[in-house]
Amino acid sequence: MGLNRLKEVFKKYKVQNRIIAKYFGKSEETISKWVNNKRQPSVEELNSIAKLLRIDVRLLLTETTWANETSETYDEVKERFKEDADKTNI
Repeated sequence: MGLNRLKEVFKKYKVQNRIIAKYFGKSEETISKWVNNKRQPSVEELNSIAKLLRIDVRLLLTETTWANETSETYDEVKERFKEDADKTNI
C-alpha cells in the first residue's frame, strides 16, 4: 500500500511526469518514484500539485480507515509508558 495516489490522479487528469519534473526542477526519475510510491513528495510539493490541478490535496493521499486496525492507539501507548514509569519509581 502506498501513501499517495499520484498514479491514479495523474492518469485521471492526464498529467505527464515530464511536465511535473520541469515545474519542480526535479528529474523525471524522482517524479516516477513519487508516482510509484518509492519516495514521497513533501507536503509543500503535494500542495503545489493540488493547486496546479485545482483539486483538494487530500485526493492525493491514500484514504485512511482505521476500522480494522489492530495496532496500539496513542492512549494505549501512553498508558503503557505510564506503567513503565511507575515501575521505575518504586
